[in-house]
Amino acid sequence: MAIFFGKQKHPDKRLIKSNRKSKIPDGLWTKCAGCGEIIFNKTLEENLMVCSKCNYHFILSIPRRIDVTLDKDSFIELDSDLTSVDPLEFQGPKTYKEKLKQDSELTGLKEAAVYGRGKINGKDVILAVTDSRFIMGSMGSVVGEKITRAIELAEQEKVPVIVISGSGGGARMYEGMFSLMQMVKTSAALSRLNKSGGFFISVLTNPTMAGVLASFASLGDIIIAEPKSLIGFTGPRVIEQTIRQKLPEGFQKSEFLLEHGFIDMIIGRKDMKSTLALLIEYTNKE
Repeated sequence: MAIFFGKQKHPDKRLIKSNRKSKIPDGLWTKCAGCGEIIFNKTLEENLMVCSKCNYHFILSIPRRIDVTLDKDSFIELDSDLTSVDPLEFQGPKTYKEKLKQDSELTGLKEAAVYGRGKINGKDVILAVTDSRFIMGSMGSVVGEKITRAIELAEQEKVPVIVISGSGGGARMYEGMFSLMQMVKTSAALSRLNKSGGFFISVLTNPTMAGVLASFASLGDIIIAEPKSLIGFTGPRVIEQTIRQKLPEGFQKSEFLLEHGFIDMIIGRKDMKSTLALLIEYTNKE
């Protein structure tokens, strides 16, 4: 091959390199939102969706959360047919009905919450889980109703109730006052549970915000958070813009809230099930 100027060119090698690159399948890797590390998806899944480099906890779907929390095949879902209606006939860039349909197709869920009976190390529990992928896990009438029914069932059957929260949306604006009423309803149910001697463990995941935190999520007999979770009523950026002051480092993260007494403990995902089992055993609530 002739050399006219400078170094010899190798178009054939560039072609081979290009062809190899095009054969790499999509969806094999995920970039960590915590540290930027590129993680092989299979490795991430085997590590319960936790970054091994920085311990960032990725959001879990409801089915996956149930799998890692309860004994295998022990979960029995209740009231799975409950779905939201459109009381305000909400209009916007997307109607409420369109948003419900879109997120249902995206997540495979009918609503942002699921509850039912299950077991942890053979101990009976009532478990409710919210999913931030469905309208940001916001609390509409159905979410509030399911959380309330979970609490009332735990009171009736005298077993612990665990609610794992993941909500960045708080009260669901599409339902207006109907959504805000769920804060009172769930809190009242927990008050009755407490008076009956029941036991409620609240698990906060990233993110747990607004009306969810201001109601049932902050009323646990024991409040646990996953590491580095964003937990608060209003986000740090909005607060800074409102008060025009710089917030402390790590404000509204799990570690900051533990230091200031808002939560009781921070537990990593790998140790969550065993910790829940110990708490149930220690409190002798079955």
